[in-house]
Amino acid sequence: MTTPTSERTARPTSSRSAARRPAAEAPSQAPSARLRPEGASATGRLRRIHEAAAETGLTPRAIRYYEELGLLRPAARSDGAYRLYDDDDLERLRFIKGLRDDAGFSLAEIAQLLEDEAARLRNRARFEATHDAGERRAIVQDALARADRQVELLRRKASRLAEMIAAAEARRAHLLEHLAELDREAEANPGGPPDRAAEAQPGGPPDREAAAEPRPAPRRAP
Repeated sequence: MTTPTSERTARPTSSRSAARRPAAEAPSQAPSARLRPEGASATGRLRRIHEAAAETGLTPRAIRYYEELGLLRPAARSDGAYRLYDDDDLERLRFIKGLRDDAGFSLAEIAQLLEDEAARLRNRARFEATHDAGERRAIVQDALARADRQVELLRRKASRLAEMIAAAEARRAHLLEHLAELDREAEANPGGPPDRAAEAQPGGPPDREAAAEPRPAPRRAP
């Protein structure tokens, strides 16, 4: 396996610190949205970009583009300067792909959601590091503003999906009406559909036997 050129210090976690989290800064339901901090150690096996692409259903080009947008930071780089991705990176890539493909979020909206998650983690650390009531109030107000923005974004998405569902249901109802009309016509004409072109001719449908008789050729002028 390729050896990364740099090691990063792992972030310690404890249940005691989790108990001190303020109510306004509850943990996110999407831990994969967290951007790897500088100096964090790799988690699990390291993979080259083509391996990461195969495991997440993305293309190497898409992964590079996400890095350019700041949505992803590789766990490490090999001696040959190749990007290396760990388990957390793959979880983050799947999170981004799900928001993009399943929920219909744009990359700009995904970037905003990820930035809000990173800000949430920073605010939590700032809240725990200070006992100043004014500073803590400002931190909570910032977190509240970000939460309000997320709620507004999700409500817009839900409204758009509701409109799309209503349009699809209207098309379905229209098609059911057509199907019912065809069923009524079939019941009214059990022998098959009428020959509408023949019915439109004066005097009704032509005599097939008479139509089959050959007509005399026109006489030529002498």
